[in-house]
Amino acid sequence: MTRIQRAATRYPGGDSTAGIETRHAFSFGSHYDPDNLRFGALLACNEERLAPGAGFDEHPHSHTEIVTWVVEGELTHHDTAGHTTVVRPGDLQRLGSAGGVRHVERNDADVPLVFVQMWLAPLVPGGEPTYEVVRALDGAYDLPEADARLHVLRTAAGERTDVPAADFAYVHLVRGTVRLDGDGDGDGDGDGGELGPGDAARITDAEGRTLVATTDAEALIWEMKDWRKGLG
Repeated sequence: MTRIQRAATRYPGGDSTAGIETRHAFSFGSHYDPDNLRFGALLACNEERLAPGAGFDEHPHSHTEIVTWVVEGELTHHDTAGHTTVVRPGDLQRLGSAGGVRHVERNDADVPLVFVQMWLAPLVPGGEPTYEVVRALDGAYDLPEADARLHVLRTAAGERTDVPAADFAYVHLVRGTVRLDGDGDGDGDGDGGELGPGDAARITDAEGRTLVATTDAEALIWEMKDWRKGLG
């Protein structure tokens, strides 16, 4: 089946007085929804907007794979494992929090910062924190720690792209518009719907599903195995 979540229905968060605006796709913090805790390995997909000078002070994470995609501006990252990095548009950052790590995320530039941050459940908890930045990622990024792969799709109007035929496929539209084609509910009508910026589709019947760009578009697509089947 396919579930489309519109940008306007995300849970609001952040702190507007501190220049932080967040939109959560999943149950998060005070917005608890027992029917929306995860999709495949994905635990969170947060759209973050930080005003110049704003940021998240040092805070802890554990037993989570944190993948960040910068859309606009520059993200300054510092963690207690000794990493200090500036992440720019098109860069992918991964922090494997493992048994525990603390980090700071800030917008130290003089322009707004927009990024998408996604949290995934690792197959095996614990261990030592890991960190990497992939500059100007084009294509796919494998995350074996969560039995998942992230596809970065940049597509021109009229182009058609197959949705990965995985146990779980999650499509988050960063910019532009796409149409989800293919018969996802088995009734033969080929419905799916159009996605705009901030919209997402959760798909468990991805075989034969395609994304058709109705404008130039950029999307993040998670291909995930069912963790209940074992370690893959």
